[in-house]
Amino acid sequence: MDHTPRTSARGQTTQDFVVGIGIFLLAVAVVFAAIPSVVTPADPVGDTEREQADRIADRLVAEFATHNELDGGRLVAELGGDGIDHRLELESGPADEVGVRLERLDGTTLERADGSPVLEAETAPYEDQPVASSARIVTLEGSFELESGADEPAFRLVVRVWR
Repeated sequence: MDHTPRTSARGQTTQDFVVGIGIFLLAVAVVFAAIPSVVTPADPVGDTEREQADRIADRLVAEFATHNELDGGRLVAELGGDGIDHRLELESGPADEVGVRLERLDGTTLERADGSPVLEAETAPYEDQPVASSARIVTLEGSFELESGADEPAFRLVVRVWR
């Protein structure tokens, strides 16, 4: 009996190995590419809210600004206090709430010399709901004294819409 290996009975060749590993890696890549879209939750803020926030921001800038120089005194007089309910309810739908705020470019609230916000008005309290927002960069003119250090040339007018 001859115990020499037969040369015609080949095992796995290098080419078989490369093709098998290539198919395996391709399958793993497809799975990892599909996982984020499967496990990511749907966006709770729809296009309608985003468009509303954009429209309101555009309208406020068009109505209260000239060349993005916002007439802060007039804006605060119109929207401050309870004015926002009457003024912006016309822009939003019946189930939507709107908030308007003036802030520094770093995101902090712009305040008067007495520490109160220059403009931070909402139709209803915001309680961490999903929100769509739109911002416009504006310069500010007005008849109120800002906090010390608020001499930046530009500020952000932020409009938020939520349900």
